Amino acid sequence: MRTVNPKEVSVSVFHSYLLGAIAPRPIAFASTIDREGRVNLSPFSFFNVFGSNPPTLIFSPNHRVRDNTAKHTLENVLEVEEVVINMVEHSMVEQMSLASCEYEKGVNEFKKAGFTPLPSVTIRPPRVAESPAAFECKVREVIRIGEGGGSPNLVICEVLLAHIDEKILDEKGLIDTRKTDWVARMGGDWYCRAHGEAVFMVSKPNLHRGIGVDQIPARIRNSRILTGNNLGRLGNEEHLPDREAVILFRQEPIIQAILTEYAGNKDLLEMHLHQLAQRLLESGETRKAWLTLLQPESSGNGEF
Repeated sequence: MRTVNPKEVSVSVFHSYLLGAIAPRPIAFASTIDREGRVNLSPFSFFNVFGSNPPTLIFSPNHRVRDNTAKHTLENVLEVEEVVINMVEHSMVEQMSLASCEYEKGVNEFKKAGFTPLPSVTIRPPRVAESPAAFECKVREVIRIGEGGGSPNLVICEVLLAHIDEKILDEKGLIDTRKTDWVARMGGDWYCRAHGEAVFMVSKPNLHRGIGVDQIPARIRNSRILTGNNLGRLGNEEHLPDREAVILFRQEPIIQAILTEYAGNKDLLEMHLHQLAQRLLESGETRKAWLTLLQPESSGNGEF
C-alpha cells in the first residue's frame, strides 16, 4: 500500500488523492446572489448534511489551488448570507457540469446552462426548477481554514425551507430512494449514479468556457428530440464549427442520404438530423453532432 504524506507532495496531487478516495460525494448546486442582486449558480462536491436540529448543511467553495483566488459563490455568501442548495439528478448532470465553467462575475449560469429559476419563499436567491429537492438556507457562518490555494471555506447553512418534488415521494409523503436518480462526484471526470448503472463519466469544464445553452440556435435549443443533457453537452463546446467544416461534412454519406430523402419535408428532415445528432452525442462525438445539427441552415441564406 502506498503511504502519502500531504506535506511531501503538491497540493494538486494530494487533492486528486482526496477526490479519488473520498467518493462518491453529493453535490451542492448552490444558487446565490451578490449585493447588486446578480445571480450565480455553481456546483460543489465538498458538501453534506451535518445535523437536523437545526437542519444544517455545509459546503466548501475552496480557494482555487492554482492561484488562491476566491470563487464567486464564496464572495456572494459573504455579501448576502443566503443560498439555495439544489440537489442534482441524472437528467440535469450535463447542464450542471456546464454551470461549473469559470464565467466572469455577473454572468448568470441559470441562462448559460439552460436552467429555469424559480423564486424562493424565504430568501432572495432563486432555486432550480429542474431539481427534485432544493433547500432555502440562511448562512450562519463562514469559516476559512488555512490561507493558501485549496484552503477550505466552510459555509455553514441552516435550512429554512425545503422543496421536494412529488415524483420522488412514497405513499407516506417521504422520499422513496427507488424513485430518485441522484448523481455524486467521484475523482477526475467520473460521476456515480444512484440508479441503474452506478458509474458514468462527464467531460468537466476546467479552464475552457462552453458557449452555453443560451447561445445554441433556437431551432436546435427548442428541438423536440434533443434532451437537456444533449443541450448541456452541445453548450459545453467552446466554439461552433465554421461554415467550411459544415459544408465539408455535408458530403458524408449518411448526411447526403438524409438530405436527399427528406429534401421536400422540412419537419422530417429536421427530425432525422436531430436523431442522428443525438446518437452522435451519446457516443461522445460532439463535434460531429454539431456538424449534423447545423446542416439545414448552412445553405440558402448563408447563415448557420
